Amino acid sequence: MTPVSNGVGELRGPLTVVAPGERGATRIADRVVSKIAAQAAREALGALPTASTRPHATVVVLPHSQLRSSGGTPIGAARINIHLDLDYPCDIGSRCADVRRHVASRVRALVGMEVPEVAVHVERLHLTPARGAAQGRTR
Repeated sequence: MTPVSNGVGELRGPLTVVAPGERGATRIADRVVSKIAAQAAREALGALPTASTRPHATVVVLPHSQLRSSGGTPIGAARINIHLDLDYPCDIGSRCADVRRHVASRVRALVGMEVPEVAVHVERLHLTPARGAAQGRTR
């Protein structure tokens, strides 16, 4: 019967240090970035209109950009298109700006990609009746 080694006392070869630029790279799929962007848009909007569809995103992940991380490796970049519905009346410009800002910061924080462009497409406006207003046709 051969003895079983418990690993104590056995020496491995010396550990080699690989320079950051020579290490592998993590590739994050476009659809993962898209799901993160859509979730970030939902976070930015808060409560959705009752008859609305959930925000969805399409993402184009650009090849490694000229930007470099602190380790010297190139950073990926993503262009994001967000499609959403909004309640109306509201300040459409500020709501879109909030979504743009939040999506860019969340993708940057969670995925580590630069986001040079977030295009927000408002597909529908849902009329929300004013409190105390009579129901009926709106002009």
